[in-house]
Amino acid sequence: MTQEITDLLPGYNCGECGYRQCRDFAAALLEGEAELDGCPHMAYEKLALNIPVIQQLLGGPGPGIKDSRHIIGVIDGLEADFVFSPLPGEPSCREDLHPFDPEVGPEVSEYVRYRPLGCPVTHFARVLDMKRGIMTVHLVGPIHRLGRDDVAFEDIGLCMVMAFDGIVSKGRVPDVGQTVKFLPEHCMMQKVHSGVVVHSEGSRLRIEGIDLKVW
Repeated sequence: MTQEITDLLPGYNCGECGYRQCRDFAAALLEGEAELDGCPHMAYEKLALNIPVIQQLLGGPGPGIKDSRHIIGVIDGLEADFVFSPLPGEPSCREDLHPFDPEVGPEVSEYVRYRPLGCPVTHFARVLDMKRGIMTVHLVGPIHRLGRDDVAFEDIGLCMVMAFDGIVSKGRVPDVGQTVKFLPEHCMMQKVHSGVVVHSEGSRLRIEGIDLKVW
């Protein structure tokens, strides 16, 4: 866990947090002896995206800023209808991707790197299925989360996220046909998404027409 947090810190080892190096600061965060805002560099835009990930690793409030009534995205401050979580036993919500490059062809169980249209963050995922140009994946996040440095992956470039499959873990369960605002639990930016519910089985939903623009 210390290494995971260290990898999300600036890596400057500047000592401005009061610790000799970033790894020592990460250990102090885990022990509750330091606060994340003790690192002045985390305010930089390129590092601010790591803050909600670190907070989750530290056992913080989890996805979004919540109280008993509201689910609020971290990066944009928008309110969501619900938190969308993985199916039982799975590492992330399932995503259906449409790669813009028709030449890509990863095999099932292989890893891919891509950037979703409209998102500034590069994603890594494991391929679950590939049919008619649509790729179903599990997000695995930054490659270091796999616990290995030698994992091979195919760079498939820009992709459109077509759909999410998962369960509503907090908030109201919508009806089929409703346009919803939701916070994917695995989203590294903790940004509110929107889409249309096309299938529902209890708390399990399929959401299509995924968009990062929310009105």
